Amino acid sequence: MNIIDFFRISSPKPLRTELDEKGQHKLHRSLALQSFVAATLGYSLYYVCRTSLNVMKKPILDSGMLDATQLGIIGSALLFAYAIGKFVNGFIADHSNIKRFMATGLLVSTLVNLTMGIVGLFGSNNEFVGAAIIPSTTTFIIFAIIWGINGWAQSMGAAPAIVSLSRWFPLSRRGTFYGFFSASHNIGEWLSFIFVGSLVAVSGWQWGFFGSALAGAIGVVIILAMLHDTPESKGLPSIEVLSGEKVEVKSKTESVADIQKQVLRTPAVWILALASAFMYISRYSLNSWGILFLQEEKGFSLETATFIISINALLGIVGTVLAGWMSDVLFKGDRKMPALVSGIVLSLSYALFVYGGDKYWINVTSMVLFGVAIGVLIAFLGGLMAVDIVPRRASGAALGVVGIASYVAAGIQDVVSGWLIDKNITEAINDMGEIVKHYDFSDAAIFWIGASVISFLLPLLNWGKKVNE
Repeated sequence: MNIIDFFRISSPKPLRTELDEKGQHKLHRSLALQSFVAATLGYSLYYVCRTSLNVMKKPILDSGMLDATQLGIIGSALLFAYAIGKFVNGFIADHSNIKRFMATGLLVSTLVNLTMGIVGLFGSNNEFVGAAIIPSTTTFIIFAIIWGINGWAQSMGAAPAIVSLSRWFPLSRRGTFYGFFSASHNIGEWLSFIFVGSLVAVSGWQWGFFGSALAGAIGVVIILAMLHDTPESKGLPSIEVLSGEKVEVKSKTESVADIQKQVLRTPAVWILALASAFMYISRYSLNSWGILFLQEEKGFSLETATFIISINALLGIVGTVLAGWMSDVLFKGDRKMPALVSGIVLSLSYALFVYGGDKYWINVTSMVLFGVAIGVLIAFLGGLMAVDIVPRRASGAALGVVGIASYVAAGIQDVVSGWLIDKNITEAINDMGEIVKHYDFSDAAIFWIGASVISFLLPLLNWGKKVNE
């Protein structure tokens, strides 16, 4: 079996004649639920393997091994690779066995995190190896390369998960389940901040990578055990037949490749992709630099700063879950108004976070609002609004277009933010004669908040666009 055949979509099996219509629906509900749980939990653990570095930036900076610009480049290596991978793998996922595709990506990401931890041990002074064995320049190059590999592996997670929703759930319930699935982003971020952050605080930053690798390994097992490719591969009718959906004759006869080309020619998809790009600048700037900002600008400890930032990830679960259900039930599948309101709340909460002072309750409040708003926007701008306006069989392609724009922007953000922070560093000598660095985030903050404002203005250009039916 060659690699193409290994990842090819499963062939349909003969219909299970021992099942009547009621039996078919019962089996479908069971397999669909298993697939949904596997996609959601599996992608949550993808996120732990992706965001682990964000928790470790302050300890790495303090060690003197790397500076903020280098960390920005390393972070952007993941995001740029992820952006290209989201586009390519989004198109591939429409044709793929999603169980094998998704599990492979997480396995590679797990191995990358394990390698990062090992290189970190030998690239810094610590109790296990004593003096650093690997020079800091070499460590930087290795980190940038393998973190970029992690970016490509990470791009193999979202598309098959979203394709699984299209293959297993009817259009009338897709928004609800998409909202629940989108909580995986926030669950993963929260686990990363709490689990990985605790390991870093107790054992050192290198052990954060080992913890992430353990989480990834668990995710691989979940995906292999519970994610299913298609209803047809289980001897069931397609979701269109099971749900009684009407399918246009044209969409039945057109190839997946032809439908994907239509996606690339749809201006509304590209507008949403650009809006998502600016939203991702805001999202990733907070997740990448928020902990450092709270430590340097407001004087919080690593533990406190990590907890405050983790609140936005936890509350994002509320936003994503409510977003899908609310837009399906209250707005009949129309996501525009809740997306606009959430965008405005996002900008206001970010401004409160940056300029609201160092009182604990103010920063917690800003993260509650930010989390709920970003949760809604990840679900809507991050994919669902684009998936809504394209045919079902091109769900991966729509997600790919949005993904490449989002993560190119996120990668640019990491480089620009690192540069803006580094260029505004001032140094002073403390009472003990030590050189102390002060980080000025004022320029970076304008960049972050400005992006959030643009992100909710752009979708207004699509206000009259109808949802695909």
